[in-house]
Amino acid sequence: MAQTQKISTCLWFDTEAEDAVNFYVSTFEDSHVVRMSRYGKDQRMPAGTVLTVEFDLAGTRFMALNGGPLFKFTEASSMVVKCDTQAEIDRVWDALLADGGTEVQCGWLKDKYGLSWQIVPVELGDMMQDSDSEKTARVMAALLQMAKLDVDKLTAAFKGETVG
Repeated sequence: MAQTQKISTCLWFDTEAEDAVNFYVSTFEDSHVVRMSRYGKDQRMPAGTVLTVEFDLAGTRFMALNGGPLFKFTEASSMVVKCDTQAEIDRVWDALLADGGTEVQCGWLKDKYGLSWQIVPVELGDMMQDSDSEKTARVMAALLQMAKLDVDKLTAAFKGETVG
């Protein structure tokens, strides 16, 4: 099989890699498990336990590893999901919060596995990098008031308008 992505991310789980991957591929369209390996006899975990899962989320390849409880996720790394519509933001946000996720701020959340995600409208990058610092300041001020991002409110802030 030809390699199409030179660099990918490995996510370290204690024992939840298979469950987490199944959750992630069910959350994002055009996603699937690519392949899976399992621990053998006399290894770190019981034989048959998932060792690694290679998976594709909407065109980006990842690997999940069941490595034990040595490391935990932190906010120092997060998955950024650029959404085309408010409906997509709402759907992804709700799915990732299901069964124990936690809202944070500014479009950030932690899923039930502790992985941090940023759920943002695709146009946010252009708004925040606009050459007009007053526009970017208004967007940042609006952003800081939100947990889940609201495209209409961010767009209104960018334009200097108010939304009821």
